[in-house]
Amino acid sequence: MPPRSPLPQRHGLDAAWIRTPGVGPGDPPRWATMGDFLHSRLPARAGVADMLAAGTFVDKNGRSLDGSEPFAPHTFVWFHRPLAPEEPVPFPLTVLDADEHVVVVDKPHFMATTPRGAHVQETALIKARIMLDLPELAPAHRLDRLTAGVLVFTTRREYRGAYAGVFQEGLAHKEYEAIAPYDASLEFPRRVVNRIEKRRDRLQAEVVRGEPNAATLIEVMEVHEEYARYRLTPRTGKTHQLRVHMAGLGLPIAGDSLYPEVRAVEPGDFSDPLRLVARRLSFTDPLTGAERDYTSAVTLDWPSRGA
Repeated sequence: MPPRSPLPQRHGLDAAWIRTPGVGPGDPPRWATMGDFLHSRLPARAGVADMLAAGTFVDKNGRSLDGSEPFAPHTFVWFHRPLAPEEPVPFPLTVLDADEHVVVVDKPHFMATTPRGAHVQETALIKARIMLDLPELAPAHRLDRLTAGVLVFTTRREYRGAYAGVFQEGLAHKEYEAIAPYDASLEFPRRVVNRIEKRRDRLQAEVVRGEPNAATLIEVMEVHEEYARYRLTPRTGKTHQLRVHMAGLGLPIAGDSLYPEVRAVEPGDFSDPLRLVARRLSFTDPLTGAERDYTSAVTLDWPSRGA
């Protein structure tokens, strides 16, 4: 990991960094200048020449590089990436609780937890950092972009490990709520247990043979025409676990654009949210010993008949 960045956050975002490689004893460097290195390592679309001219790249002391500097091995270079326009998420991020150690929010549908790919400024982390002026805010766990509900952030670096451990060690109790088709031939409550794996080159996670690593208790809360409202209590936290388990029963969650089949959705289309919310989250505070219990106020509307 790099040392602390010499650049302050911009728009709630930490500066990006790149590190020059080493050079073997007696070997000439592959690049004559730092500019040559940056041009070779960053994509053409980054506009390296313009960034160098603007003084965007800085060294460990915060001094701007113009690209003519001799190549230096094992050197960190920091910079802020240009931000592309994003489609605003038309739903609010609500703060449920905030104190010295954590900030708990009610994340809306369509908002990613942290910056990734095309979603940067329209993410819960960046919005909360700016809203609360907490530059060290970081997630203790994550929710999928399409899943709404209770999400916990830590306020400072020194608290991050303790709260992240609560989720990594399975010490938090989570209850989700979903709307999906109803099948009277299936008995509920039921427990789904299997093995889920997700490859980096695939959008979908899949059930495979092997030792189980995913378990979910599924209960019916109410039935409305051909749909039902379900309480989903995961005992594990595999990627897309609840969506995979529901689709595996032939009951894909309403509004799901990934399961059972991948469905293209326009970036600005917010008309059909995934009917899944992290409804309740409770855990024992690892620093104070207090019991924390939070409930999401996000509503899940019934789909139109035949949708």
